[in-house]
Amino acid sequence: MTDFDDWLRATFAETDGFTVLIVVLGLGGGRVDLLKSAHLHVIGDDIDWPRMAEHLDGSGMAWGGVVMFRAGREGLVADDIARDRLDQLARALNGDRTLIRDGEFFNRDGLRMRLDDAEPQPPVLN
Repeated sequence: MTDFDDWLRATFAETDGFTVLIVVLGLGGGRVDLLKSAHLHVIGDDIDWPRMAEHLDGSGMAWGGVVMFRAGREGLVADDIARDRLDQLARALNGDRTLIRDGEFFNRDGLRMRLDDAEPQPPVLN
């Protein structure tokens, strides 16, 4: 069991089905890069972290984390609405990575992560 598994089961129990917006992230060197995005209709709680990670690996990207957002409080949303909301989310995240804090942020092991403010780094002088 991972934090992802706990979140998925709890959210499904609350909603009896929901649409999730997924943003695959590259993490490293103090950077958070948006790599790929998709939406998924969750109609059961039987997908576990290893299967989800396989799907994320299928993106072909070297990812370090993923952030997931419910597409709406109404539960399941239509594909066209999910696509529009995902596009809006990607544009918002492009401008402000701190919005990741509003989602469910997981590492490659399916464990919750937290996005902290970066401390300013002093310039390196040669």
